[in-house]
Amino acid sequence: MAIRVWRAAVGTVLVVALAAGCGGVGRSTPKSGGDAVILTMMGFGTGDEIARTRFDAANAAIAPAAAKASEGSFNAQQFLSAVASGTPPDLVYMERRLLGTYAAKKALMPLGDCVTRENVDMSQFREAAVTEATLGGTLYGLPDFSNNRVLMINDSVLSAAGLDPARFTTSDWPALSAATARLTSISGGRLRRIGFDPKIPEFLPLWARANGADMVSSDGRTARLDDPKVIEALTYTVGLVNAQGGWARFKSFRDSFDFFGAKNQFATGQLGAFPMEDFYLNVLAENSPKVKLTVAPFLGVDGKPVDWITGNAWAIPAKTRHADLACKWIKTMTDSTTWIAAAKARASARLAAGKPFTGVYTGNKKADEVIFRDVVRPGGNPAFDTAVQTVLRTQEAGFATPALAAGEEFKAAWQDAVNRVLDGKQQPAEALAQAQRQAQAALDEARSGS
Repeated sequence: MAIRVWRAAVGTVLVVALAAGCGGVGRSTPKSGGDAVILTMMGFGTGDEIARTRFDAANAAIAPAAAKASEGSFNAQQFLSAVASGTPPDLVYMERRLLGTYAAKKALMPLGDCVTRENVDMSQFREAAVTEATLGGTLYGLPDFSNNRVLMINDSVLSAAGLDPARFTTSDWPALSAATARLTSISGGRLRRIGFDPKIPEFLPLWARANGADMVSSDGRTARLDDPKVIEALTYTVGLVNAQGGWARFKSFRDSFDFFGAKNQFATGQLGAFPMEDFYLNVLAENSPKVKLTVAPFLGVDGKPVDWITGNAWAIPAKTRHADLACKWIKTMTDSTTWIAAAKARASARLAAGKPFTGVYTGNKKADEVIFRDVVRPGGNPAFDTAVQTVLRTQEAGFATPALAAGEEFKAAWQDAVNRVLDGKQQPAEALAQAQRQAQAALDEARSGS
């Protein structure tokens, strides 16, 4: 399965049980019969041609040394335990919005010297991606891919309901509620089709920004989870779910989707529309290349595009014995030329399979310029060709959450709040007030201990 497919699971599930030797944690070891070392890592696998092409290029850059892929997800507890015990991996791959947590715990190495020594071209990276990887003015990670969030619309479902996909929008919330009611199908007490999936709890920051609010201050010091506009966004999106049978029924049906397969919710008509990360275009192109869809910007209530950008980064754990090699490795892994080579490998594989290639959206703007100018070609389905251009336009309006000294705790506070509301345990204002107290306490404690 493609690494971009796996990243949603990697980003939202942290395994808390320690497992000795799992995920590549441990000191670098000499290769047998020589002095070269094998760098260890956590959080990255080489399951597709994009990952493998880049991985091989990075290894070539540090030869005769080499890195060994972990093929496992990032594990927070295991990582901190390894750092504390003096046996950290040499490389770590994690969500950018969580970097601040580990930087504040002194578990990551500042990358200023690395950037200078290897002459890393920081101008190649997207500003939003660098913002996520920078805490207190110090860079702790080099950006890898980027997730752009756009609106994906199932044309067949909307047309059957007498709705025009080109007029479907998230800017008019009452109209969106009405359209959702027309698109939703409940029969025999069972949900048969989700009309519109607001993608909560995961996408609350997108809805908050669409309603004119940020969930944290621009300096990352002050939580704003109890902002009335955040409460309004949560109230509205939970209302959409409740109008479609309630959370238990909604989630159970959504979990039954063949999300990464040929019988996905677009192909089977189980979904009308939802906001989603751009990587899902490649999933649909691979599994349902003839599907009829419209991709549009996610619009705020002011009618302007809103694109919440997230992604992963490469970082170097503190106290690694091979920081110089690790630095050279991550420089190559994230460089524009490496991304372009990987995109060409993916394009060739898709061409051989007779399937469209919708591009690779990275944290490297120079790479994206070349990829979408020279590598991506019309693939036979105009819907995908148009979708690519929509994503490219939308990402110019992208925003990122600033790096937080308690990024993991902050994320848990608001996601837990959303889940309590969805489960009917609290009302939005009460849940977000509790989350505000928890998040602010975590931010304050992390700063006082840094």
